[in-house]
Amino acid sequence: METRANNVWVGLVALALLALLAGFFLWLAHLGEGKKLPYDIFFRQSVDGLSNGTQVSYAGVPAGQITEIELWKDDPGFVRVRIAVDPKIPILTGTTASIQGSFTGVSNIQLNGGVKGAPLITTPGPGPDNVPVIPTKTSGLGALLSNAPLLMERLTTLTEKLTLLLSDDNRTSMRHILQNTETFTGALASTAPQVKQTLARLQDTLTQANSALAAFQTVAVTANRDLDPDGDSLAHQMKDTLTAAHAAAAGLAAVVNDVRPATQRLSQTTLPAAEDAIRDLRATTQSLRGLTEKIQAGGAASMLGGAKLPDYKPTGGTHQ
Repeated sequence: METRANNVWVGLVALALLALLAGFFLWLAHLGEGKKLPYDIFFRQSVDGLSNGTQVSYAGVPAGQITEIELWKDDPGFVRVRIAVDPKIPILTGTTASIQGSFTGVSNIQLNGGVKGAPLITTPGPGPDNVPVIPTKTSGLGALLSNAPLLMERLTTLTEKLTLLLSDDNRTSMRHILQNTETFTGALASTAPQVKQTLARLQDTLTQANSALAAFQTVAVTANRDLDPDGDSLAHQMKDTLTAAHAAAAGLAAVVNDVRPATQRLSQTTLPAAEDAIRDLRATTQSLRGLTEKIQAGGAASMLGGAKLPDYKPTGGTHQ
């Protein structure tokens, strides 16, 4: 019985020593935590990959760890993350916190941006114990990972639209459009010499008409008063006629010069009309030249009647 009692006492003492040792280590751990400065970070994004004990770094240097993660009770759109930072790490004004994600699913908090000479962040925050708050900043990779589902959805939608756009019917339509464009371009190129020749002839006809009009105006100054002193003069009428013809020809030149209508219409309608206009202008010019020469040769009176008959002089003979 005495031996068993001694063993019990030895066991109790050993347990007590173990409890004291555990308490000592807990006290050391608590003492170490007490030396770290608490800060709150309010993230308005997913904190997937973070957990209690996750490392906190400042510019890549270990600075502390996460001690609490919870939804902010005043606004569930925010996640409050409490971190404990080594007091040797200066959390200055301008420091921001971001979630550094990875494709493996493990994330950590990165602190950056402290301004040299700026004061420490000490303003009490709205969280428990009113610890100071470090502003957040969305990292590039973190934003990409957070928006990955939305990006995948948009990529899927884009792929579906591209599939519809490049369907067999659309590819056939696009091929026909290209073929028609090539045919139209070839036809227009083959018609270009004819268009150029017609414009050259029209320009030559207009030059001749202008020359004839100038000559007629010179001669018609005197004939105008003799022919119709009270009403509209013949010279003015002829001038108006030629001016209208000149305007019609100029408009026709503009129509011919516009190559936007279909090539078939250009060759079957516009060019024949241009040929007719050229012939009319040439006929008018010839008539005007004839009239001018007539006025120059016979005077204004030659336009009012036929040529004057010579006086009749009877010859000598026997009257019966």
